[in-house]
Amino acid sequence: MSGRTTLNLITDGTIKIDGGVLFGQVPKSQWQDWMSADRRNRVKLNLNCLLVSVGDRNFLIDTGAGAKHSAEERDALGLSTSQLLSELKSHSLTPADIHGVVLTSLHFEHTGGCTRTNRRGEFVPTFPKATYFVQREALEEAISPTDRHVNGYVANDYIPLRDSKRLELVDGEETIVPGLQVRRASGPYQGHQIAVITHGGERVAFLGDLIPTHYHLQPDCIAASDLHPEETLQTKYSILDEAVRDGWLLVFSHDMDSRAGYLQQRGNRRSLRPIVLD
Repeated sequence: MSGRTTLNLITDGTIKIDGGVLFGQVPKSQWQDWMSADRRNRVKLNLNCLLVSVGDRNFLIDTGAGAKHSAEERDALGLSTSQLLSELKSHSLTPADIHGVVLTSLHFEHTGGCTRTNRRGEFVPTFPKATYFVQREALEEAISPTDRHVNGYVANDYIPLRDSKRLELVDGEETIVPGLQVRRASGPYQGHQIAVITHGGERVAFLGDLIPTHYHLQPDCIAASDLHPEETLQTKYSILDEAVRDGWLLVFSHDMDSRAGYLQQRGNRRSLRPIVLD
């Protein structure tokens, strides 16, 4: 495979999540200055996905929440209309043009767009020619989740992928194609992974729920829903040290405003230099 790598940051729309869950031990008196909450204490987040073209092959990192939710579920989750397929169309791509899908986890807000219902009401892969890549541990967790995470998984998002033999399980660090790598980055969930792309001589990291927004660059800002928050903390330290040292471009899966940027260090202080990645 040869050819240049191109990146486009796209979205499946927005979702709302309880601010206390999103920001964990950070008090509301602090996080409400960052993001305003609605009357149900929910803040609005993007469902960001990354379109990666390597030569003549197209890959998606995450697929958002998809279009399968009922009206009641959409209201409870504050979900907007799914935008993923229209976003792909704006880049002159159809579902059949996607060759691979990398999933940072199997939580519904990252995996919902993986499947759709056909005319017979069956759940089938949205991207019929794609291989879907996920950590083996993530599938094991999704099939037998803890009581804290049982509501985060929707079997129809990923079981049809397994049954149609479109799901490829990886263990730890693996190169999907030259220039696109996945790394296990657990803490948020078992088998959570990030994607690292080589693009024009630099590294670009899609961080999933390890660092869902730029506010979560702060060490103590860890979601209350994380399965192993101390592991999240240590993984975050390791990834961010590497990002500063090697000049990575960071992409945040749920940020509304600063969706991507470079982490800079001056003395003991780190700050983000946001960029627009379209």
